[in-house]
Amino acid sequence: MIQPRATVVLESEYQKNIVKLTEDCDSYTVTIYGMPNDDEVIVIKVDTFSAPTTIFQANRGECKRADFAIIADIIEKGKFIVFIEMKGGKKTSKEKEIIQQLKGAKCFVEYCQEIGKSFWEKRDFLDNYKYRFVSIKNIKIPKSKTRYESKAKIHDTPENMLKISSPNHIQFNHLIGYKK
Repeated sequence: MIQPRATVVLESEYQKNIVKLTEDCDSYTVTIYGMPNDDEVIVIKVDTFSAPTTIFQANRGECKRADFAIIADIIEKGKFIVFIEMKGGKKTSKEKEIIQQLKGAKCFVEYCQEIGKSFWEKRDFLDNYKYRFVSIKNIKIPKSKTRYESKAKIHDTPENMLKISSPNHIQFNHLIGYKK
C-alpha cells in the first residue's frame, strides 16, 4: 500500500535489527535499537506527502503530521503503532504543535486503515493496535544521558506523549511500553 520511498528500511547491527530515523531537511538521525523482524514491522515517513492545505484551512493544526509511524505486529508483545515527532536542537517547539503533529500522523494511519478495509477488503485491517506517542528532542545536542518523561504511566495519547531528550540509546521496547 505504501510507496517504498515513504518507508524506512531496517538495518542490522551486531545481528540485531535497528532503524535509523533521519530528518533530511535538518540533517539529524535517531537510531532505535531492538526493532522487530522485517515481517513484523513497517516504518513510514509520514511527512513524505505534502500537507493537504488545498483542502483544509489549517487553522487548528489539521495539516500537521509527525515525522514517523512504526507499525508493528509482534506475536509475543502485541500490536503497536508508534508515532514519533523529532526535533533537532534546543529550539523549543510548543507542546501544542507537537500534539497536533502526533494527531495528524494518527489521522494518516487511520486513513490507511480505511483504505485497507475498503479497497483491499481486509475488514480487520489495523484493528486492535495500541497507539503510542513519542517526541524526541535535543537530537543535535552533544550526547548526554538519555532522559525520559511522561505525564502518564503509558503514553497512549498525544497529550501524554513520552518525551525523550538527548537520545543516546533508544530501545523499541521502551517506545511501546514493554517492560520485560
